[in-house]
Amino acid sequence: MKQITSICLFIAIVFSINISTAQKAITAKASTSVSIETDTSIFEKLASMEAVISIEKRASVSHFDNNYEIWFEQPIDHEDLSKGTFKQRVFLGYENSEKPVFVELQGYGIYSEKAGELANYYEANQLTIEHRYFNNSKPEEIDWNTLTIENAAKDQTIIIDAIRNAIYPNSKFITTGISKGCQTTIAHRNFFPDNVDASVCYVGPLNYQREDPRVYEFLENVGTPEEREEIKQFQNLCFENRVSLLEILKDTAKEHHMSWEFGEEKAIDYTILEYSFAFWQWGNKTEDIPSKNATPQEIYNHLITVVGYGFFEAKSVDDLQPYFWAALTQQGIYGYETAPFKQYLNTEEVYKFEWAFPEGITKEYDLKPMQEIKSYLDNSAEKIMFIYGEYDAWSATAVDLSETADEREMYKFVKSKGSHTTRIKTFNDEEQKEMYSIIDGWLKK
Repeated sequence: MKQITSICLFIAIVFSINISTAQKAITAKASTSVSIETDTSIFEKLASMEAVISIEKRASVSHFDNNYEIWFEQPIDHEDLSKGTFKQRVFLGYENSEKPVFVELQGYGIYSEKAGELANYYEANQLTIEHRYFNNSKPEEIDWNTLTIENAAKDQTIIIDAIRNAIYPNSKFITTGISKGCQTTIAHRNFFPDNVDASVCYVGPLNYQREDPRVYEFLENVGTPEEREEIKQFQNLCFENRVSLLEILKDTAKEHHMSWEFGEEKAIDYTILEYSFAFWQWGNKTEDIPSKNATPQEIYNHLITVVGYGFFEAKSVDDLQPYFWAALTQQGIYGYETAPFKQYLNTEEVYKFEWAFPEGITKEYDLKPMQEIKSYLDNSAEKIMFIYGEYDAWSATAVDLSETADEREMYKFVKSKGSHTTRIKTFNDEEQKEMYSIIDGWLKK
């Protein structure tokens, strides 16, 4: 009897296990089926958006369940549709249709599909929009007069509206941008204040002139007197070794096929003058500055480590042409004071960036757009957070908040001794908690 009972029990257990296994398999198959249907549904919804001309599902990155590259057809000039269209690239990191969407407004091209700081923190969706006329988001022939902050803002609004209507009708949208992306973000809010729920802007300048003189004042006061003197002495050392540095530059240019529109002699001068701005922008340390006994090669190596070739060399300037156009016509930049180096340069004239205009084209700087943005930020803007590094040279022209900022939920956080790499994660725990509590509030309202 015991033997029969044991056999029956064994059969019952096996039968139970088989049923359980089968149920799990069916459940897994059903789950996969639902997932596939969801993926297909999202893809179809995105593909059916009016202005979309192509869409590709790409390998997933970060925490996103799905990752899509989408190309929108945009008017070259939103005020004159007869000028034709161009293709604009967008990435959508899809996580969940009910979660927030952080919109990364690039000031340049898209160079990463990964989640940014905010999307990563909230494990949320991310929409990344490449700026018009960078990388391949441009027409075959560029009419530079159509590269305006207003046309760019209209590009972004079309894309945000399309994505919201297709996938995220109930989600909160927060725009964010770094440096020129910050400029792009506040310009978008200026033209379309209600297109998103809030904005978080990192290390972005608000320049009032083509060569904003506030930069010169900043460089005369940032850091300690001892640090500023060390920087100045290194620049002097560079000019004293200018002949040798120029030869090294020429040899390097020949080896790596580099050139400069204004010639190699101007290239070395501009590089030396840029040193102080770049030093503070990127958070360099004075202990890394070579001594006065350093060899020309050691001096050159440090100079290029801090400044690089990417701001003046011809191929880099060509890639940055849209940046320079915007800076020289609407968004402003800076120049280089030469008076402190008159003994080397024989001039006190401010060195400017007019050479960076597209070949054969110049245009007067328009003061009005940045003044309008300042007025908007001072009087009616709502729910914007600005984040800066104290020592970042671009903080020279940082946004200043008006007396009514608090009642409009406008905030500004400055990282002590921070650089252009300042992000929320670089602040201390207490400050991070305060910053995220503000964003939490925006997401709940």
